[in-house]
Amino acid sequence: MSQSSEYNASQIQILEGLEAVRKRPGMYIGSTSSRGLHHLVYEIVNNSVDEALAGRCDFIEVTIEPDNAITVLDNGQGIPIDIHPQKGIPGVEVVFTILHAGGKFGGGGYKVSGGLHGVGASVVNALSERLVVTIYTDGKEYEQTYERGKALAPLKQVGKTDKRGTLVYFKPDHRIFEDMVYDYDTLKQRLQEMAFLTKGLKIKLVDSRIGEEKENEFYYEGGIKEFVAYRNRNKDKLYSDVIYAEGTKDEVYIEVAFQHNGSYVENIFSFVNNINTPEGGTHLSGFKNALTKTMNDYARKNKILKDNDKNLSGEDLREGITVVISVKIADPQFEGQTKQKLGNSEARSAVDSILSEQLTYFLEQNPQVAKIILEKSVMASRAREAARKARDLTRRKTALESTSLPGKLADCSEKDPFKCEIFIVEGDSAGGSAKSARSRQTQAILPLRGKILNVEKARLDKILTNNEIKAMITAFGTGISDDFDIEKLRYHKIIVMTDADVDGAHIRTLLLTFFYRYMPQLIEQGKIYIAQPPLYKVSKNKVSQYVYNDKALDKLYEEIGREGISLQRYKGLGEMNAEQLWETTMDPDERILLKVEIDDAATADEIFTTLMGDKVEPRREFIETHAKYVKNLDI
Repeated sequence: MSQSSEYNASQIQILEGLEAVRKRPGMYIGSTSSRGLHHLVYEIVNNSVDEALAGRCDFIEVTIEPDNAITVLDNGQGIPIDIHPQKGIPGVEVVFTILHAGGKFGGGGYKVSGGLHGVGASVVNALSERLVVTIYTDGKEYEQTYERGKALAPLKQVGKTDKRGTLVYFKPDHRIFEDMVYDYDTLKQRLQEMAFLTKGLKIKLVDSRIGEEKENEFYYEGGIKEFVAYRNRNKDKLYSDVIYAEGTKDEVYIEVAFQHNGSYVENIFSFVNNINTPEGGTHLSGFKNALTKTMNDYARKNKILKDNDKNLSGEDLREGITVVISVKIADPQFEGQTKQKLGNSEARSAVDSILSEQLTYFLEQNPQVAKIILEKSVMASRAREAARKARDLTRRKTALESTSLPGKLADCSEKDPFKCEIFIVEGDSAGGSAKSARSRQTQAILPLRGKILNVEKARLDKILTNNEIKAMITAFGTGISDDFDIEKLRYHKIIVMTDADVDGAHIRTLLLTFFYRYMPQLIEQGKIYIAQPPLYKVSKNKVSQYVYNDKALDKLYEEIGREGISLQRYKGLGEMNAEQLWETTMDPDERILLKVEIDDAATADEIFTTLMGDKVEPRREFIETHAKYVKNLDI
């Protein structure tokens, strides 16, 4: 080690103001990719939604400007313009230039708020090359402009107005973001969700980019009741009513809405102050306890369950349920740094108490609905017992019983899961090539014969009799569904490697449906990848190049011309020899992998239901809508 440099105080770097945000933007918005770009919009919109939650705003308009900037307008009270007693500058400048500053930490600004750390507006400002905030209040219009987080001039009055509210214009900084183009559908899905969660709030989205002009308006007087109905619209609903409960206990306001459908999986969406909590928490625990206890009590009281019958489990009662749980709480305590799991004990008791009381009343008033739910649950209970027996056969064996791994699995020799990866390959032909191509120490190969079962249309007991699914479960070692344990995962990467044709795409979708429905933790923790084999091999003058899509092929033609070209189109992995498969698709230093991620669980559920469910019409509409965006399709 060199001793030439000395560490002293002069080497300690101090990041003033918002410099820390620009230095490490990922710490504040997750990433500088498209996801982070869209996150900027949600931060500003969240501030407007907080005004709605406080009863001061009922309209928000979000516009994608022609220059791909964003404006967010609301008719709330307007960000304060009076001088802050500690900082000596207007409140609006404090909000946009100082981290952890806002009206959400007590003192009566907001009783409940989606923001927690007070970093939203200031982070957006720091990561924008230009931001202009306009405030309409007390008959006057005020404006202040910032560049990369710094105010260009003091707040000034620029006119008179009869409007009230806040208008924020910001243009993300091209020095920060890798992707500068906003996706309308991504914003549309999130803003629609916000409108569902805030009944009585109208949210308008406008795209004013040239050639892209469109708009949508979202307004749901029924709030989360309409959210559940919307999520079930492409499913076979078992009863027409959406069951709904709301109330306040211990200063926690709760709403719960649910409805059963004919599917075999539960879909639960939980929120705290409009923040999605994908890992649930105390509010979800309160819901599960109330549903299980109330339904069993009703079943016994009405002799649907006999004295010697076992209680129905929560899993049985939730089969095929779509639920939205939304709580508003003044001081939410989240477990961990990701705001993904609520920890407040008062939320559990509030949801449990209010739902138990109101659900009991609903069941007494609607015995036919109660009967439908309980009949489905009894069927689920019988299937669950069959599934338990099948599941026992697929659980991971101990090291001494490792011979029970699937016979067709070509396992790797490395035992550290974090150094191992498994390729799920279609067919024996591709499987043979992959086994020859792989690095035997760290790469395992599991070939599948034919297409796996469509799990969207089957109960778990039937799923666990499918040989290909059993092989995957046993190879992964995690168990499945409620028995799933990520700590037992035998491979750090699970790579789906299918042909680049229609059959390959179908198999890939079947596999992703299975992972999403029964092993969602694999996707949530970034363990699932899609291999990207090349579509073409282009040779000219004894030099060969692999090309992965038609756009890249056109670009290559522009560079090397079309004369004297030899073009090979790969329709299947089996057409490549082992050396080609290794260097294009399996070599960790050269390959291209796509990580499977879920940005929005509700949207993912809708897509899988549409593509893999029983109803033909929604699938036809989806294909007709999206067909124009397909670039590569073999027929």
